[in-house]
Parts: sequence; structure tokens; C-alpha cells
Amino acid sequence: MFRLATTLFSLISTTLMGTFIVVVLVMGYDTLVPILIASAVGFVAALPISWFIAKQIYENA
Repeated sequence: MFRLATTLFSLISTTLMGTFIVVVLVMGYDTLVPILIASAVGFVAALPISWFIAKQIYENA
């Protein structure tokens, strides 16, 4: 399950980081610090999400 979670993490983290960065830029925060915070939040949020999805895939497969 760990291998699946890490593969999912690579996809989910880049998606969330990109989404959060776009949200921050649309809100008008176009300096370095808000962009870095948004990407860090996306990175950290992807950890439990990818683990949960991998767990659901293994339980339902």
C-alpha cells in the first residue's frame, strides 16, 4: 500500500499545490511568501489524502 500511496502522493500533491498557488494568485497575493505558503499547504494536505485514497483502493479492490 505504501508504494501506491507514494505514487498517488506525487500526483495529488502537484495538483493541490498548483491549485492553491492559482487561488493565491487570483486573490492578488503575488509575492514569494504567499506562494510558498500555498505550495506548502498543498504539499502537507496531500499526505493524508493520498494515504486515504490508497487505503480505499486496497480495501475495495
